[in-house]
Amino acid sequence: MRLVQFIHTDGSRRVGRVNEDGESVQIVRDAERVYDLALTAHRKGQSLAQLIEAQTGDESTDYGAIMAENRLLPPLDHPDPAHCIVSGTGLDHLGSAQARDAMHAKLQAESETLTDSMKMFRLGLEGGKPAPGEIGVQPEWFYKGDGSWIVPPGGSITLPSFALDGGEESELVGLYVIGDEGEVLRVGFALGNEFADHVLERQNYLYLAHSKLRQASFGPEVRLGDAPPSIEGTVCILRDGVEIWSAPFLTGEANMTHTLANIEHHHFKYPAFRRPGDVHCHFFGTATLSFAAGIATQPGDIFEISAPGFGRPLRNRLTADSQPDQLVHVQTL
Repeated sequence: MRLVQFIHTDGSRRVGRVNEDGESVQIVRDAERVYDLALTAHRKGQSLAQLIEAQTGDESTDYGAIMAENRLLPPLDHPDPAHCIVSGTGLDHLGSAQARDAMHAKLQAESETLTDSMKMFRLGLEGGKPAPGEIGVQPEWFYKGDGSWIVPPGGSITLPSFALDGGEESELVGLYVIGDEGEVLRVGFALGNEFADHVLERQNYLYLAHSKLRQASFGPEVRLGDAPPSIEGTVCILRDGVEIWSAPFLTGEANMTHTLANIEHHHFKYPAFRRPGDVHCHFFGTATLSFAAGIATQPGDIFEISAPGFGRPLRNRLTADSQPDQLVHVQTL
């Protein structure tokens, strides 16, 4: 089951269940947010899918029109964006079989001269997939912002005036709501564009935290239930209507050095991340970047990310910040 959030033609917020044909969505009765549905389902002791089944009405609307009229919303959000935490994990994807073999050879041949990044990758290879019920090695982790930094599907991602680069990162995103007693409730998974400043990060890996403080997007649909163990999608960049770059990307546990459960544990082990009522959007990493292929994006480019089983593609246009970089003045009180 896949859900979307959107603005109805009457201006109201709605939740829609995507029909099997992918051309229309059935409107879920008495629902403005997936967030509220998730909490209600948990309080009733139901699965979210069961609640959606019970509340799906006969009214449907055209999915293509929602997209064309730019009425899509992120498939999960919080009424107060400050209570939505956007974070991510990196250095956890194996890449293609060829890249994987080369990586193993490098790890064996240069075990004494590895960079910090390669050491982190090796830690994941050796301990990122613990036995069920056990805790594995912790992955890299970074913060991206709160709910106000999330761009809706079809919306424009802003390239800050101080940025050195702005490139896509096609990833799987886990979407969560925290229950009344601090329970971690996974709503489902979506495709995401993690978007980062790779030129800045390349200057010095200690700039990673800065490079990740950028907008992000995910959706348009949230897929309920577990993620497929192996996901093979496609990411491309369009410029003036012409595709300038595309590549397949691999994600899902079969293509990662960590289990999703291990990554989830090391995020939610912090009590502050289990605050009742909060929303979490966690990006699970990637091994495919246009930046690595020598592509320099520019305002006007369109990022498109798709994968079978996740519905319609995620599309976002890159837009330059209209405000110049200015010194921030701090006032003494």
